[in-house]
Amino acid sequence: MVLSACQPNNASPSPAATNPTPPPAAETPPEPDIPTFRYKIVNTYPHDPQAFTQGLEFHDGDLYEGTGLKGKSSLRRVELRTGRILQIHRLPSEYFGEGITILGDKLYQLTWQNGVCFVYDRRAFRQITQFRYDGEGWGLTNDGKHLIMSDGSEVITFRDPDTFAEVRRITVRAQGKPVKNLNELEYIEGEIWANIWYSDIIARIDPSTGIVKAWVDLEGLPVPNRDIEAVLNGIAYDRQNKRIFVTGKNWSKLFEIELVPPRNAAPTQDDATR
Repeated sequence: MVLSACQPNNASPSPAATNPTPPPAAETPPEPDIPTFRYKIVNTYPHDPQAFTQGLEFHDGDLYEGTGLKGKSSLRRVELRTGRILQIHRLPSEYFGEGITILGDKLYQLTWQNGVCFVYDRRAFRQITQFRYDGEGWGLTNDGKHLIMSDGSEVITFRDPDTFAEVRRITVRAQGKPVKNLNELEYIEGEIWANIWYSDIIARIDPSTGIVKAWVDLEGLPVPNRDIEAVLNGIAYDRQNKRIFVTGKNWSKLFEIELVPPRNAAPTQDDATR
């Protein structure tokens, strides 16, 4: 899988010559090969094919979804089993909705090029406030303390949930090369999972270093009538039951998956593959 994201000796003694020559600097060892996980479909659920999915989260038994496109952007609470929309907030037509995340009683929603993050009351979808930021907004998740944001580049930014001020940032790399086009995000068991725009690949990222620890290859998911814009984009995690859900833009299905480890790779006790 390829992703476009490595003094001469003196002839006579002298004071300097009496000191031992330092050994050459050791080369930095190359990063090990990055394992690639495949998947097994556990369940298939209906998904609104009109939903241009930009953000996905699982909370208290329901899916929360942020959709995009100007004039069609929304925030939704969706019944997992049926795909039925239980609650919806439509964004003003000038906004292009992007990633979402829930932290405490607040729900955050990015916009693509408007430079605005909306903050809602999670239960009522009532807007509480909004924050401004520079650049584009793509994916959003959180680690329980900070908001974690992508902007379509190889950079992921950690932000204060009370002020949206930048706390720190990481550059995502795989074997020394930047991994660009990071899109929708989810925080799963101590890792940042990131969709990569226009690919069927998810990167599993170390949040401390930005190094890609593993890939998840979701090629072959049975999505009918999938056009070029209907890309994989949407990861949600049920922490209580350790369930992983994925979908895409304008997909008619949402999948619950389990990961299939690479051959000769033993899953760890805390691996989110079960």
